[in-house]
Amino acid sequence: MTGQWTDEARAFAARDLSGTDYVYLWVDGIHVKVRLEQEKLCLLVMIGVRADGREELVALTDGYRESTESWADLLRDCRRRGMTAPVLAVGDGALGFWRALREVFPTTREQRCWFHKVANVLAALPKSAHPGANAALKDIYNAEDIDKAQLAVTAFEIDYGAKYPKAVAKITDDLDVLLEFFKYPAEHWIHLRTTNPIESTFATVCLRTRVTKGPGSRAAGITMAYKLIEAAQARWRKVNAPATSPRHHRPARPTPPERRSPETCRSTGFDNISSTGFICGLRIRSNRPSPQCICARKSPKGLAPAR
Repeated sequence: MTGQWTDEARAFAARDLSGTDYVYLWVDGIHVKVRLEQEKLCLLVMIGVRADGREELVALTDGYRESTESWADLLRDCRRRGMTAPVLAVGDGALGFWRALREVFPTTREQRCWFHKVANVLAALPKSAHPGANAALKDIYNAEDIDKAQLAVTAFEIDYGAKYPKAVAKITDDLDVLLEFFKYPAEHWIHLRTTNPIESTFATVCLRTRVTKGPGSRAAGITMAYKLIEAAQARWRKVNAPATSPRHHRPARPTPPERRSPETCRSTGFDNISSTGFICGLRIRSNRPSPQCICARKSPKGLAPAR
């Protein structure tokens, strides 16, 4: 059974990605203890949202401490297998991924995870200030629009900037990439503010590794994580309002009917009677002009156009 799962994980890692179109991408590095080794296993995880709103695991591999080169290798491998640049990537403040993303997919926009950012800000504040600061931060990322969010940032800076400049700088220095999600459909904001899809999914993985006291090897850790995520993926729901996705594929518009000139209509006479009952713009039975004749706008002299 273990051998079969390992083969499935390898086939997944080598599959063709040219038929996919990921609009959003959540990324994170998850550290898992390996029972027979001193160093923890660092799993590089990417979960994507297709143009139709479905969420799915994109890639899962072993990395070295979330380094730039580890992330770049993974992104280059996905690109080689046909993956196109996503519109937006969501992740924490680990610099390794963002440097790799700018190298491999430079057109992809960046959104920092608010869950991680709030934790970093609170860590720079005394515990007595946590309730007020937490409420002020919620006013920023739960704002009605980006203008109100910027006003909430100004209020946060006024309230805490004098005594806790380092905490405030964690927000102001990354403000553009913290508020990037406001530029996308409002129905998607709840999905784009954090890397929760990865955090919630890996809660199951971490629980399983605690029960087994960690996988016996790095390869076994990747295989176990893959099978647990595969099982969880069946329960994932689509993002809200998938039709508003930036790259949602809409049906092609039907080819408009051929439009004829007034001269063509006059030269062919009654052959141009349309199903709506018009002859060269003259109203016969219908109140609507023929979609196939433009004479309704330009009738011969002496003939009243249909209105």
